[in-house]
Amino acid sequence: MHRRVPGGAGMSRKRATLRTRHDAPAVVARAVRPDDTDAMETTVAEGAPGERPGADGSAGGHVITRIERPTTGGLRSTVDDYVVNLRVAERVAATARGEPATAVDDGDDATADGTTASPGTNDSDITTDDTHDT
Repeated sequence: MHRRVPGGAGMSRKRATLRTRHDAPAVVARAVRPDDTDAMETTVAEGAPGERPGADGSAGGHVITRIERPTTGGLRSTVDDYVVNLRVAERVAATARGEPATAVDDGDDATADGTTASPGTNDSDITTDDTHDT
């Protein structure tokens, strides 16, 4: 599937393909698809012969998401948002399978730029000052 991405003809588009392994890839894909934008496409590839089985003995598989944006910054932002949604979807799928819930802060809150969130922070802890002295 190819969708036109805003940005106009002649602009070099930036692309990323994210392939993640899950015990229940179809469930995870269904959970993240509602957040897909016109610049994204999410598909499922079931486990291949010889691939290690999932925790429940199933073949598992992969969620594959292709993202295309006109700018590197836009691509980075979309990938960051997608990874957060993907982590939540995997946790929900694991809970639905009856697996114990994982801790909210598993110490791996890395963003696309390699930075990590400070432990114990959330959006309500972050303040911004958008005033400017002239």
